[in-house]
Amino acid sequence: MIRALLFLTLITLFPSNSKAGEDRPNILFIFADDLGYEMLGCYGGQTVKTPYLDQLASEGMKFSRCYTSPVCTPSRMSVYTGKYAIHHGYYNVLPVHLGTKKAVNFSERPTYAQQLRKAGYETSVTGKWQLATLEFHPDHCRSAGFDSWCLWQIWREGAKTTRYWNPCLNHDGNIRNDISDRFGPDVLADYVIDQMKAAVENDRPFCIHHNMMLPHWPISQTPNEKTKGQPASLEAMVVYLDQLVGRLTKAVDDLGIAENTYVIFIGDNGTDSKIPRRTNSGLVRGGKTNLNDAGMHVPMLVRKPGKIPEGTVCDQLIDTADLFPTFCELANVETSELNLDGVSFADVLDGEGTSSRSWVTGGYGNDFVVFDGQFRLHRKTGKLIDCRRLPEESPAEDNDPEAKTARKKLEAVLNGLGS
Repeated sequence: MIRALLFLTLITLFPSNSKAGEDRPNILFIFADDLGYEMLGCYGGQTVKTPYLDQLASEGMKFSRCYTSPVCTPSRMSVYTGKYAIHHGYYNVLPVHLGTKKAVNFSERPTYAQQLRKAGYETSVTGKWQLATLEFHPDHCRSAGFDSWCLWQIWREGAKTTRYWNPCLNHDGNIRNDISDRFGPDVLADYVIDQMKAAVENDRPFCIHHNMMLPHWPISQTPNEKTKGQPASLEAMVVYLDQLVGRLTKAVDDLGIAENTYVIFIGDNGTDSKIPRRTNSGLVRGGKTNLNDAGMHVPMLVRKPGKIPEGTVCDQLIDTADLFPTFCELANVETSELNLDGVSFADVLDGEGTSSRSWVTGGYGNDFVVFDGQFRLHRKTGKLIDCRRLPEESPAEDNDPEAKTARKKLEAVLNGLGS
């Protein structure tokens, strides 16, 4: 009798991957570091070829208007907490690269990973952990809801470490000492694949938050350039990122879990480049740190065969704070009591639903903006920017009736959000 009760309890807490089907899908969330929408061929980018990401778009849904804050900490905080920068309060980069002892207190901030872990998901995270210095807060990602991790430990024994060659990676609390001759992003990809395999073997649903380190500065040779004796470049790093995404999606297919796995690819903020990037629609100027379209507009691709119609494009506005409630709805996890800013777009993934969102946000420094898809209002300066001819944008004309209407609406939004 005791064994039977224990078995029933375990099934209730941890329903199996195979039994739950649509109610227990896997989530592989791939989060690129400093990659604006314009770098992908499927978004009209002409700077570099991205065949694997283009294939991901053709096999699922491309979101043409996904927006975030233009630097990593506020952007990532919105993803983890489902809150706008104006509410989570992190407008600047937490100086983990300087060895700060400051850390985000996740005991006071619900995260999507906490919710999925409580629902029986195996949760893990990789790459850049910008929210605490692991040397001082070794269990920080566990407090955020992740039971396993393979993270770049940015600071160790009084010095900053490297992420690419001779990487310093913290794997579940231990520094890896077997990877000195390997490329860090390759090690992370291995870890992601191992985590997927383990979850399948354990018959458990997984949620993997894969913080890709590419193509963030410093510009470094990838294995491709090193083998050929070619110089490093941002373009080559994007090419390698694309290849790694192809490797991960192939692993999902090879494991036979594609039809029960959401593969979600997104950039954390705009591209870190001072050089204009050419697209089919024109030149994209600016990028990371800029509270404009170039800094805030990121790619988002989602694939789940048999669920998401192939080759579809969603033109609805998406804010990265929306990922929290979306992940939870996909996993059949309730969030109504969490007071989130984000709006779930789970229904949109069917190809038939619509989002109720009519504006998105972004914050950096001491400024915060709201954007309705045509006009962007800056809280600090009160400037209204005309974005109706993107990628070109310009100050709105005072005598433009559409601009006047937009200003009134966006000012009301800012007032409603508070400070």
